[in-house]
Amino acid sequence: MKYYIIAGERSGDLHGSNLIKGIRKHDESAEIRAWGGDMMQHAGAEIVKHYRDLAFMGFFEVVKNLPTILGFLSFCKKDILQFQPDVVILIDYAGFNMRVAKFAKLKGIKTFYYISPKVWAWNQSRALNLKKYVDKLFVIFPFEKDFFKKYDYEVDYVGNPLFDAIADFTPAKDFRKEARLGQKPIIALLPGSRKQEIEGMLAMMLTQVYQFPEYQFVIAAVSNLPKELYARWQSIFPVKIVVDDAYNLLSVADAALVTSGTATLETALFNVPQVVCYRGGWAAYQVYKRVIRVPFVSLVNLIAGRKVVTELLQYDLTKENLQTELTKITIDKESREEQLKGYEEIRNLLGTKGASEKAGALMVNYLKQ
Repeated sequence: MKYYIIAGERSGDLHGSNLIKGIRKHDESAEIRAWGGDMMQHAGAEIVKHYRDLAFMGFFEVVKNLPTILGFLSFCKKDILQFQPDVVILIDYAGFNMRVAKFAKLKGIKTFYYISPKVWAWNQSRALNLKKYVDKLFVIFPFEKDFFKKYDYEVDYVGNPLFDAIADFTPAKDFRKEARLGQKPIIALLPGSRKQEIEGMLAMMLTQVYQFPEYQFVIAAVSNLPKELYARWQSIFPVKIVVDDAYNLLSVADAALVTSGTATLETALFNVPQVVCYRGGWAAYQVYKRVIRVPFVSLVNLIAGRKVVTELLQYDLTKENLQTELTKITIDKESREEQLKGYEEIRNLLGTKGASEKAGALMVNYLKQ
């Protein structure tokens, strides 16, 4: 069968690659064309457009680049019609993918959505659009199944694919040596994978370097962004940089400062105490305040349904507050242990590995029906 998969972000590329492996286990002759990245390509997909070209973040960034985005959308629609897939599979990336879902539905092409848009966090009525345009929805958080029941929408809960990615990961034995990290304890900085995130977050994270001289600070960089975005900080602060190796970094880290997003859950699954950070532009924050519908922004707290990790957001993200919270998870043994107990609770809620294969098996079976 023919599959057309769209992932517009780095995390989507990771989950898309594992999904492709799951699909191929149940459909060895699968022909896969995709928007994604290197990981999906290595898994066997023919990549049409790389996610690095699609990384527009925030309301105003999207508006500014609207002509480019509309051009991508137009190209995508034509490419789908030319490829004539048995199914279009959408992975997160809601703003773009919901438009593709509507188009595919109108053209009579089956549409599956893997990793639901976070409609439970804001604009919950968009759940009705998912029900209208998406034939099958595969969700990765247990609370999502109950959420969609309110809209009379039966969805498949497959578990969380991060378990697959982390279970398949083997820490490099000589990582510290190869990355020239020495033996000082490490505070990992995960500033995000988009240029706007890094420009907004890294400077604030680095204010802690001289407050914690007994630790070395290491930045988790990504290769799809310019090296200069990170390297310029090395002339100001004694920091190290590792590229495309966040999992190895987390495997040796004692604590982390993490920009809100998928990385917060990855950090928790590696059992690394963290402080979650986020600050957007003033105008974007005003929009955010008015549309958000959940009490937390980090996946860790959302899954637990309570505060497990501290979230320093917008005006609360100050040098002083960051120092206070970082002290709690490095020096204060009681606070650190409390967070680690919360992580264990989250692992129990999410279950075990196998989400990608389960999703792949379900998709193939639904197509055969």
